[in-house]
Amino acid sequence: VQLQASGGGLVQAGGSLRLSCSASGPTTNSYAMGWFRQAPGKEREFLATVSWSGESKYYSDSVKGRFSISREYPVNTVNLQMDNLRPEDTGVYYCAAGPATYSEMKHGLGMNYWGKGTQVTVSA
Repeated sequence: VQLQASGGGLVQAGGSLRLSCSASGPTTNSYAMGWFRQAPGKEREFLATVSWSGESKYYSDSVKGRFSISREYPVNTVNLQMDNLRPEDTGVYYCAAGPATYSEMKHGLGMNYWGKGTQVTVSA
């Protein structure tokens, strides 16, 4: 399984960015996918997950109402639309995939495969 993320960059506070991650490999169409981030000096943080069908979505409290996760077929891409960005959203953003159950998805668990991160920097 290979995951390739893109779309990071520099944006001012209040602005928007859209991240995309394409997945390739066997059974990825049946995997949940998600987005995580790691801020400087902090542990990796769960942001959002989406089920294999694209119908079930879960968000962390820190991004709920500002970020939106979506999934596209048949290209098997997961997107993260980020609006009203804040300086504390700065970090390296990672996409992930795995056979997570719905219970695991709620907490960002069950992800076995990770892509290389993409940097997001939000200036004040």
